[in-house]
Amino acid sequence: MTARPDTLPPSRTYDEVAVGDVLPELPIPVTRTLIVATALASRDYQDVHHDPELARERGSKDIFMNILTSNGLVDRYVTGWAGPAAVVKAIRIRLGAPNHPGDTMVLTGTVTARSDEDRSVEIAVTGTNSLGAHVTGSVSVRLPGEDR
Repeated sequence: MTARPDTLPPSRTYDEVAVGDVLPELPIPVTRTLIVATALASRDYQDVHHDPELARERGSKDIFMNILTSNGLVDRYVTGWAGPAAVVKAIRIRLGAPNHPGDTMVLTGTVTARSDEDRSVEIAVTGTNSLGAHVTGSVSVRLPGEDR
């Protein structure tokens, strides 16, 4: 079933976004199911994403989230804020502390730049957990104008 266009949340427009705007926090519970299911969905069969014993043998305290999942969650965070008419132009991320089951990753973001040329904004994004920064980076997203 497809959502009707009039039931979608409104998109942010380029004209209503300013450098320094802070996106609302998004807490994401890191469950064993989330880690395993998203690794499998992205065809990442590396054992450290689904086998706790092998992950421990390789020096980790437990299984941990893969980079494709982290990338997807960053995309979801920004597009959830920007709205359905936004177009992601680029995502640049770096991983830090692993996301293990039982933790919570909290995504935060701040608008750091605007480009009048293509109506895009740059958003600095950080995802932290109890160990520190799991993901840091930036997302470039084009927003619709008032004349959409």
